[in-house]
Amino acid sequence: MAEVIFTLLMLVMLQAVLGFDNLLYISLESKKAPESDRKRVRKVGILIAIGLRIVLLFLLVSLIGYFQNPFSFLTGKIEDVLEFAFNGHSIIVLAGGGFIIYTAIKEIWHMISLKDLDVDVEDKSKGTKSSNAVITSIVIMNLVFSFDSILAAIGLTNELDNSTTAFIVMAIAIVASGLLMLFLADRISTFLAKNRMYEVLGLFILFIVGIMLVTEGGHLAHLKLFGNEIVPMSKTTFYFVIVVLVIVDIVQSKYQKKLLKESANGGE
Repeated sequence: MAEVIFTLLMLVMLQAVLGFDNLLYISLESKKAPESDRKRVRKVGILIAIGLRIVLLFLLVSLIGYFQNPFSFLTGKIEDVLEFAFNGHSIIVLAGGGFIIYTAIKEIWHMISLKDLDVDVEDKSKGTKSSNAVITSIVIMNLVFSFDSILAAIGLTNELDNSTTAFIVMAIAIVASGLLMLFLADRISTFLAKNRMYEVLGLFILFIVGIMLVTEGGHLAHLKLFGNEIVPMSKTTFYFVIVVLVIVDIVQSKYQKKLLKESANGGE
């Protein structure tokens, strides 16, 4: 019993740590929905995703070999230029990472695009996507983010004697982390709304998340470019980069305020 409780606590912590990037995506993506509907969009998206995570867990437990073994028709080599052996896991992670990079670049470009300066603020607040479209995006990306955490959970519960107990423990951890995400989503969205300057920081963090997923997917697909193997970005490197980005943003913000204050005093 003690082993089961310890494993459950470890899984909840794992899901919470790995869910940070997912939470950031949800907060930024929900802004594309109409303003009056954003809170509902986040809640519905997360609740649907929790249910689908349980389904995904069941599928992975039952068909894990199918996702991990390379597909024969997607295995090959192009002289000394490219080598690959794609499996279900690598394709999902690569597609998710590529989509996140595209989303981050598109939103950053939208922020700095001059043609948007004349757009009325009221029109901007209406959002750029329907609520259902945003919910769909949140659910899909939630599943992409949860893929690795579920596989890690399966690894952690391998030592449990009973497979049914292992499944229940993993399901409870997924639900607990989902509820925690539900609790924090509105708070992070409110913080970003009140501190608009951190939106750019959030988008660049999302961009790094996309790169991390692409490198991980490339590693899982055994990709080699010109004989060089794709090495996945470690979680330690990821969090180190995030900390550096946050520190740079804080320092730059304080320095900018100092310059504005000096400029104002000089103008007097």
